[in-house]
Amino acid sequence: MDLKVHINNVHGSQMAAKITGVFTLDNNEFRFTAIAFGRIGGQNIGAKISKTTEKELEKLGYDVEEVIMSLQKNLLQGDLTLPEGLKKESFVDD
Repeated sequence: MDLKVHINNVHGSQMAAKITGVFTLDNNEFRFTAIAFGRIGGQNIGAKISKTTEKELEKLGYDVEEVIMSLQKNLLQGDLTLPEGLKKESFVDD
């Protein structure tokens, strides 16, 4: 699964942050939100997608749970792109 993550915005601190962004899968772009506790790359992150996105993913033949797990893994590992001006070091543990 070739899933790419782009962060649009991060609100909060290194201890807890709300993240908004998009991920692409087979040239299709989908929005997501996530809550990170203990920093990205740290202890816990929970990503959410809309019911509409879930239905679109199912139509494309994807397992929704597998997509969410891949999305969370990318977020935890810092495998993502950021908007200009936002530094990964400010919210990712390397």
